[in-house]
Amino acid sequence: MAISLSEAAAEHVRAFLAKRGKGIGLRLGVRTSGCSGMAYVLEFADEINSDDQVFEQSGIKVVVDPKSLIYLDGTEVDYGKEGLSEGFRFNNPNVANQCGCGESFSV
Repeated sequence: MAISLSEAAAEHVRAFLAKRGKGIGLRLGVRTSGCSGMAYVLEFADEINSDDQVFEQSGIKVVVDPKSLIYLDGTEVDYGKEGLSEGFRFNNPNVANQCGCGESFSV
């Protein structure tokens, strides 16, 4: 099982954590929501829970709870600009369907 970060995503998280002044990395998860059933939850992590899985790449920790890892295994988190929008993108091999706005998915 693994979660990876592109270099662009790692650099963005590193810069944001430095500006924020605290945090150990990025917490990635899923919740039930959206038009397709599940939505990504992304926040900056300040602690690691005892049951969390931790993946480290380019000096950045990605923290994932066990329930979310089932849906996220193999995902690469990327960061970039496309037109006027800028943000994180998820390259998730488990996705069977995705809504048009890209905010939710089903497996």
